[in-house]
Amino acid sequence: MNGVELMESVGKLFELGQVVATPEALLALPPERVFEILARHLSGDWGELSEADKKENNLSVREGFRILSAYWIDETDTSKGKVWVITEANRSSTCILRPDQY
Repeated sequence: MNGVELMESVGKLFELGQVVATPEALLALPPERVFEILARHLSGDWGELSEADKKENNLSVREGFRILSAYWIDETDTSKGKVWVITEANRSSTCILRPDQY
């Protein structure tokens, strides 16, 4: 399954809008991981967040607020850090970035 097929196969909870990413995030992530992360974000798998933040995201989906997910760059080597995925409240855009770029 290619990245586009993966994205189309998930039950999406909201619209991503225009998807953008910082150069640093793209350099850190293999291309197939980008699609995996976006599919997880769309389906409500918020990644490496606290339970309170996950509940806040569920409310944000229902009420139209900003949504933030966090994922390990490499799940087998967490020393590589995380990326964040942020979808704006108006669902016009989604950005993938490193936490230190926020």
